Amino acid sequence: MDSMPAFVLKRPTSVAEAATLLASDPQARLLAGGTDLVPNMRRGIARPTLLIDLAEVTGLDAVTLAPEGTWIGARVRLAPLAADTSFALAWPAVTEAASSIAGPGHRGAATVGGNLCLDTRCVFYNQSEWWRAANNYCLKLGGDTCHVAPQGARCHAAFSGDLAPALLVLDAEVELVCSRGTRRIALADMYRDDGAAHLTIARDEILTRVLIPAGANARVSGYRKARARAAMDFPLAGVACAVTPGDGGVLRSLRVALTGTNAHPLVLAGTEALVGRAVDDAMLAALGKLVQKQVSPMRTTVTQSNYRRQVAAVLAQRLLRTLAQQASVTTA
Repeated sequence: MDSMPAFVLKRPTSVAEAATLLASDPQARLLAGGTDLVPNMRRGIARPTLLIDLAEVTGLDAVTLAPEGTWIGARVRLAPLAADTSFALAWPAVTEAASSIAGPGHRGAATVGGNLCLDTRCVFYNQSEWWRAANNYCLKLGGDTCHVAPQGARCHAAFSGDLAPALLVLDAEVELVCSRGTRRIALADMYRDDGAAHLTIARDEILTRVLIPAGANARVSGYRKARARAAMDFPLAGVACAVTPGDGGVLRSLRVALTGTNAHPLVLAGTEALVGRAVDDAMLAALGKLVQKQVSPMRTTVTQSNYRRQVAAVLAQRLLRTLAQQASVTTA
């Protein structure tokens, strides 16, 4: 990696001050854990002129209970979130996702908001400046060709954040703040299917909190991922499921979301057709077909695309079977 480019560092103490700074410079970037941004700066991928360090901004590092649900601050670190046993009892998918991210050192610095806003990744993009220059850059940055699909006109870099699918199956919402005001949107609406610009957040908006609504309390959830190494690596495919158990072993609700396979975290469509059925081999086969039809892994990692498609389907099937077994024990 190269040395860091020159930049100005500001440390605001409030969200309002941070929002004003962010709006003041089109090249400004927010800094929380920095586990993805700083390496990208050293690779020449990100060149902010202004870094806004959120370390001293009050009110962003707490998990709080409210009548509408559980609020998670965007600056909550992944390590304490993964170690919170009471949180794990309520939202195991989120805990399992948080504990699976990178390595212990990364989780000690990385934040909830940073993982949700993680940049899309590709083996042709996340390289050194000289490597990318030798390949005439790419469509996502500096070039005019996506090396994953050279005949196309769009970027196929993949979203690889682990927390997003775990929160999506719980119908999570996010709070966004800027100098013009505050808004709350569904987490699913924060993403678009575009590897080059996968977030719908305005350039001057700050993700401040995540809400898990109280209505998701009855769901049994979990998260599983496959990666090249048992630690450190981003997911080749990651799957979250949330189910509401019913009488007789059938499901009253089913939500499935995936990461690592598309340019955005994917909420699986068509799962309502599986509701009201027992989790047996036929039902799991139908789930596997839904996954394989909707994921679209490309040559963005070190493994073949079809392998990741099959892994995603198998992960979903195994996870749903496990959750169904857990639910049957709980309701027995």
